[in-house]
Amino acid sequence: MKATQHSGRHGVQTIDQSLLSWKDVSPTDWQDWRWQLRHGLRGVEGLLSLRRALGITDDSAVMTALVDRYRFQVVPYYISLMDPSDPNDPIRRQCIPDVKELADVSAGNVDPFGELAVPELPGVVHRFPDRVLLLATTDCAVYCRHCTRKNTLDGKLSAGASVSDAAIAYIAGQPQVREVLISGGDPLVLDVARLDRLLERVCAIPHVEVVRIGTRVPVVLPMRVDTELVDMLRSHRPLWVNTQFNHPRELTPEAITACMRLTDGGIPVSNQSVLLKGINDDDEVMRELCAALQRNLIRPYYVFQCDPIPGISHFRTPEGVGGAMERTLRASLGGLCLPRFVADIPSESGKVPLN
Repeated sequence: MKATQHSGRHGVQTIDQSLLSWKDVSPTDWQDWRWQLRHGLRGVEGLLSLRRALGITDDSAVMTALVDRYRFQVVPYYISLMDPSDPNDPIRRQCIPDVKELADVSAGNVDPFGELAVPELPGVVHRFPDRVLLLATTDCAVYCRHCTRKNTLDGKLSAGASVSDAAIAYIAGQPQVREVLISGGDPLVLDVARLDRLLERVCAIPHVEVVRIGTRVPVVLPMRVDTELVDMLRSHRPLWVNTQFNHPRELTPEAITACMRLTDGGIPVSNQSVLLKGINDDDEVMRELCAALQRNLIRPYYVFQCDPIPGISHFRTPEGVGGAMERTLRASLGGLCLPRFVADIPSESGKVPLN
C-alpha cells in the first residue's frame, strides 16, 4: 500500500509512505495489527523521520527534550490518514508532538484525579462508590498528545497478567462496586489470552455486574478488532466498549468495520470525544461527527472538556465554548445523536455539565 497511489479520506492526499520505509508493504501485512505495532514510529528517531516525511525541519535537541518528557508512538495506519500539506491537520495534531507541550510543564497537577495516590495498589482508582477504574497497561498504539495521563504513562504498569492479585482482591473486598472500567494505556493492545484472563478474574467477582473497556484501538488501530478478539470479549458480557473519535476523518471504512464487528457481537460501542481547540471545536465538525457516529451504531455519549494538566493547555478551549456548542447542536440533532458536554472535575462526585 503506497500512499502516493491513492487519496486519503474525504479527498485528502495522504503521506508518502515510501519516505517511511513502507513502500513495499503488502495488503496482508498492512491489515495485520501486529505488523502495525512492530512498524510504529517511536522515540526521537521515529519522530524526526516522520517530521522529515512531512517536510518539517527541526532542532533535534528540542524534539529530544519533548520525547524525553512525553512518550511518542504512532502506527502506520493512523499516519496514513494525515494530510501532509496541512500543518493544522486534525489527525497529525493529535499524534505528532508540538513544542507547545513544553510550555507549561510546571503548570497544574500531573495527576489531578489521584490515579497514583495508592502506590501499594498500582493501577487501581476508586473515585466513585459503585465503580472502579483498573489501569491494565501503559502501552498504546498511539500516544495521543491530549491524553489526560500523558504525565503518568511511565511504563511501570506492564501488560495484562501483571494486574496484581492485590488489585483484584481490593475490588473483591468492595461489595458496593458493581462496575469495573478497564483502561490504560489501551487494554486492547494486550494479546487475547492476557486480556481474557484479566476479564475472567474481574467477572468472577460476584458483585461486579458490568465491565467497560476504554480504548482508542477502533480509531487508531482498527485491524486489531478481529474475530478472535470479538469472540473473546463476547464471552464476558455484559461488556461495553467506550472509544474516542474526535474528528469525522477518523471514521474510515476500517474504523467503521471494527465498530460493526463489536456491535454485531453484541458489544455496545459508545463514543467519548475530547473537545480540542482547532480540531473539533467547530459546530459543523462536531455535528458531522455525531451524525456519522449515530449512523454507524456508535452512541455519541460524552464530549469532555480537555483536562487542566501540564502539556495539553494548547488544546483547551475557552470556558463557555462547550456549553454554547451543546446548545447549538441541540437545535439540529435528535436526542440519540446528541452527546453530553461535560467536565471531569476532581472535587466533584460525577461529571459536571458544561451547559
